[in-house]
Amino acid sequence: MTHSAEQFPDNVDELKEVTLYYKNRANALEEKVRYLQSKLFGRKSEKHIETTEEQLIMFDEAEDVVFEEEEKESLVEVPSHKRRKRGRRPLPDHLPRIEILHDIPEDEKQCDCGKQKKEMGREISEKLFYEPAKVYVERHIRPKYACEDECGAINGEGAVIIAPAPAQIIPKSIATPSLLAHIMVSKFADALPFYRQTKIFERIGVNLPRATMCNWAVHIGNKCEILIDLMKEEIRSGPLINIDETTVQVMKEPGRKNITKSYMWVFRGGDPDKPCLVYEYHPTRAGSTPVDFLGDYQGYVQTDGYQVYDGLEKQDKVILVGCWAHARRKFAEVLKSGGSGKNRKGKSSKAGVAVKYIKQIYAIEKKAKELKLSFEAVKELREKEVRPVLAEFYIWLTDVQKSIPPKSLLGKAVSYTVNQWPKLINYIKDGRITPDNNLVENAIRPFVIGRKNWLFSGSPKGAESSAAIYSLIETAKANDLEPYKYLQFLFEKLPLAETRKDHIKLLPANLKPEDINIKS
Repeated sequence: MTHSAEQFPDNVDELKEVTLYYKNRANALEEKVRYLQSKLFGRKSEKHIETTEEQLIMFDEAEDVVFEEEEKESLVEVPSHKRRKRGRRPLPDHLPRIEILHDIPEDEKQCDCGKQKKEMGREISEKLFYEPAKVYVERHIRPKYACEDECGAINGEGAVIIAPAPAQIIPKSIATPSLLAHIMVSKFADALPFYRQTKIFERIGVNLPRATMCNWAVHIGNKCEILIDLMKEEIRSGPLINIDETTVQVMKEPGRKNITKSYMWVFRGGDPDKPCLVYEYHPTRAGSTPVDFLGDYQGYVQTDGYQVYDGLEKQDKVILVGCWAHARRKFAEVLKSGGSGKNRKGKSSKAGVAVKYIKQIYAIEKKAKELKLSFEAVKELREKEVRPVLAEFYIWLTDVQKSIPPKSLLGKAVSYTVNQWPKLINYIKDGRITPDNNLVENAIRPFVIGRKNWLFSGSPKGAESSAAIYSLIETAKANDLEPYKYLQFLFEKLPLAETRKDHIKLLPANLKPEDINIKS
């Protein structure tokens, strides 16, 4: 709707309608400007800090839409707590100690009265010592044996015998499991690109080109394919699969420009106490990717509101679950654009009210966690306490939706929540499901951090290998395994694995920290 000066209507009602249109449009644009300012210069956290009426007087950007009902005052009981002692934390007990004695000269131990002074205690201070990484060469020596009489040399058999070469994950490579584990963890867990590692090795006199490390990563990805397939089976075993995706730039993709964005998908599932995570590289964000991964899976699938996931509902016995963190984020954006959760009269804004409803949901989840309830007990608690909150919240949302501009930030937040509602409330059906998709989003975050450092994958094969290594490392972390120790253990044991049972034993979900402590 656009109007020139000559086109403005003379009718009062029509003029009011035009005025309201432009007012809503101006408010929406102002919201966007404030939101972009907060993105550039404001706090990154979504945590909302309540402000007082006196503070709000200093600003002129409070949200105009006001919740009609006054907030009721309530008394809050502050639980007792233990005050944390200030000071530096003690150094870990498991670190070895080297004692350095600082004693006074012997002549100063003599008292003026002629007697020898006795030790009456010691003052001990501990300092952390760092020893740079050591690199040394393993010389694998295999003696050859033969009979002096050459009795076995008649037909050329058995003349010379030698011990078999030790099995290696990369045959004929100079890399040991410890070196490979260090390089892979440095890149895929600590976001240190191969070219930077090359420079680090150069400083200690070792030449390890970036191309060599890339080739090692591809070899490892190929060797670990069987483990990734087993992890996929575990994920499809249910009861819940979390899915998320993010962009990645991949070079040398057939028929595509190097600047074209591809995608890294992450799937998390299996036993809730022993989860598996699988990363998959795909050139597109098409809905066929999750459909192909799920296969004949039956159970819950939790995702964000991206429309491509809607196609999963067409599959038999797949129940989609929404993400409350995404819904809350929409309202948090409104609060950032308005600068506060209250207006100048101290009343809650509509976005502030929505956030408080969602806070109630998470407060109940926190209580269930603190009480260490079983999955069945969590489900009962949600039916009793969460469902009434959700019912009240939905009535409030549909009522608010009638009175706000749909294209405003608040209008979009409300519409998103209402449209996602059937999926958002599905989590209360099973105590094993969390209200949000944060578990898989937390798993994708290390990849995003790494991407800022290494920027792109050199080829589709490299992206596939990266996905496999990320899968192993993040699954190890999710099962409380130290990534370096796990990869070192895996790279030593994998060449010896022959059967399916052997490979299953090597999955992170089937190992404990004490299982992977390799003695040097």
